[in-house]
Amino acid sequence: MDNTVIVIGGGAAGMMAARSAALAGAQVTLLERNEKVGRKLYITGKGRCNVTNACAVNEALANIPGNGRFVTGAMHRLPPSAVMELFEQLGVPLKVERGNRVFPVSDRAADVIDALLRELRRLRVNIVRDRAVAINTDNGVVTGVTGEQGSYAGPAVVLATGGASYPATGSTGDGYDLAAQLGHTIVPVRPSLVPLEAEESFCGAMQGLSLKNVSLKIKNSKKKTVFQEQGEMLFTHFGISGPLVLSASACMREWEQERYTAVIDLKPALDEQKLDARLVRELTERSNQDFQNILGALVPRLLVPVVIELTEIPPHTKGHEVSKGQRRSLLEVLKGLTIHVSTPRPLAEAIVTAGGVKVNEIDPKTMSSRKVRGLFFAGEVMDVDAYTGGFNLQIAWATGAVAGAGAADYCNDFKEE
Repeated sequence: MDNTVIVIGGGAAGMMAARSAALAGAQVTLLERNEKVGRKLYITGKGRCNVTNACAVNEALANIPGNGRFVTGAMHRLPPSAVMELFEQLGVPLKVERGNRVFPVSDRAADVIDALLRELRRLRVNIVRDRAVAINTDNGVVTGVTGEQGSYAGPAVVLATGGASYPATGSTGDGYDLAAQLGHTIVPVRPSLVPLEAEESFCGAMQGLSLKNVSLKIKNSKKKTVFQEQGEMLFTHFGISGPLVLSASACMREWEQERYTAVIDLKPALDEQKLDARLVRELTERSNQDFQNILGALVPRLLVPVVIELTEIPPHTKGHEVSKGQRRSLLEVLKGLTIHVSTPRPLAEAIVTAGGVKVNEIDPKTMSSRKVRGLFFAGEVMDVDAYTGGFNLQIAWATGAVAGAGAADYCNDFKEE
């Protein structure tokens, strides 16, 4: 029992913690409730697994709006470059795509999981299919874990159960209960990297329309811009989704007291003056065509009726009949299509869970609990979350590595006592 580290959860953070603890000389038992480890990894990056982001540590930290400072030490100990090097060594060739996103060359998430599994087997990690129901303690010191199938003795436990998003993968929030039972504070969980529901019915009318190279701005009720970026987004039956929207949702953190508005610039490459000149040219060159047909050259087909509705320009108005005021109204819609966001989609649809175990109750140097000796944390179970682009997995790898090493060191000290 003296040098056994029990890792609860076989996701990215748990597997990295198990590897790290085993490399540091500990006996490791990994408890995973699913039949296979890495269930959630299979669906990251649309099944391709966005392993990390090929950027410097400071840039990675700038992409972590939820308690980025807490993981500074962990990110320096296992930076994105080291994660990439590790997977290459484990036999997973990598490639870097737009936005410095890193994927396996094979585009197969399964290759990442298989490589980690091979590594855990090489290090003789004992993988057990069981669901932890309690972390056992004696006078505030960890003594092991009780599972549904059996009991596991050990002085160190790494809690790496993930969040509460994608419950079908096993992320059902068990870790929050286990931590709360031991006196830890749980910051209320909420969805992050999640699609958004809109008040406007026209979003549903444009369901399936993907917009590329648009600029999305999110404003709060005080008209302050909380997010602005250029990229790709999608209209759905309930509102808006796609990479831009998922990133934006990570900045929309005050749902109780805030009302958010999404403003889409459909022509970000053109300033107002240049766009107005283009509108004048289109209306002049097609002076005898209907406004609805002229619009077809400016926006995707599904957007045409929406622009007509918002500008209130009758569809059969000829190009030469469009007034200066109407042209101004068209310009404003093209540069600022406004959508009132009503709510994020449910937590079960979120890529990431924001909230979780309060980070000031965890030592960032070792990921150890400040409340219970022998308890360590890794990954999404903690109140840390990042934007899309490989940053959340980078947090999982880095905190997992630190927690595993910390747990192994603790076991060694425990033996000496």
